[in-house]
Amino acid sequence: MGRRVLITGVGRFFGVRLAARLETDDSIEEIIGVDLELPDYDFERVELVRADIRNPLFSKVLQAAEVDTVVHLNIIPSEAERGRTMMKEMNVIGSMQLFAACQKSRTLRKLVVKSTTAVYGSEPEDPLFFTEEMAARRSPSTPFCRDAIEIETYARDFGRRRPDVAMTILRFATILGPKVNNPFSRYLGQPVVPTVLGFDPRVQFVHEDDVLEVLYRATVEDHPGIYNVGADGPIPLSQAIRKAGRVELPILPPVMPMAALTLRWLPFVMVPPQILREIAYGNVSDTTRLKKDFGYQPRFTCLDAVADFRNKKRVERLVKDQDIRGWEKDVRAFVMRKQKDLAPRPAEP
Repeated sequence: MGRRVLITGVGRFFGVRLAARLETDDSIEEIIGVDLELPDYDFERVELVRADIRNPLFSKVLQAAEVDTVVHLNIIPSEAERGRTMMKEMNVIGSMQLFAACQKSRTLRKLVVKSTTAVYGSEPEDPLFFTEEMAARRSPSTPFCRDAIEIETYARDFGRRRPDVAMTILRFATILGPKVNNPFSRYLGQPVVPTVLGFDPRVQFVHEDDVLEVLYRATVEDHPGIYNVGADGPIPLSQAIRKAGRVELPILPPVMPMAALTLRWLPFVMVPPQILREIAYGNVSDTTRLKKDFGYQPRFTCLDAVADFRNKKRVERLVKDQDIRGWEKDVRAFVMRKQKDLAPRPAEP
């Protein structure tokens, strides 16, 4: 009997990609995708279910499907997406209800939780590399970081109550690539990228293809534990900006409250609040456990991820220019046609 996998957040970017990848694996007997907003994607073997993981009735889905593997991807990274109230409810309350439903399941054998290296925070006194055993030096300052820490706390509580379930927590570094759309990709995609005056922190990325591969392997293989997932070769933020083909503009004051206040008066630049401390102090994790215990070496380095992101922007710009030229051509044709129609005709003899 093959595995029966349930993916929460199937309507999100990696939910769609993971479900499509699992479809090609013959060892997977059944794939169930759950979300409130289902994706417009032509799956072949994925059964989509519109359901709210915050509702206690969600446990009925697990029981009816008799799934043995749950992959939890339904995590909102930014309050700008749906508002802070919805973000908190979906991230924390939704995860609590999901873990409660998993606890009642008699068929569950594996739980995979997508997390983030943001749980370590970004502070000036941080170590060179964060290992999986470390924690944030200070109380989390952003909603997403607070939510991620709470989600992991509830996940570990579940693990203690159900030691028979193999649980994998994957802490991903900042995700970058040609298709992913997140706060950092929008920040780095600006023609002029604002930075904190006098600071040039090391930053770490992970390419979207490596994220998919790690999620897939965690689903089909057994890798219990917590793993940092990041690319090799952390780079200074200034180098990342240059590699992305952008111009750096150091304008933000080094004091974080003042920097946040400054952003309110600079409508021509965009710095998502959740990455403000990261672009000041950085955040780099140790990936030794990923390579040795999990057995995966990321294909893309940090520079590779930025280069792929830059190439995507070039293609987007080319397509946009072509669209503009086509639009102008249509306008010219319309004007010429109207001028011809409305031109005075010679009087009849």
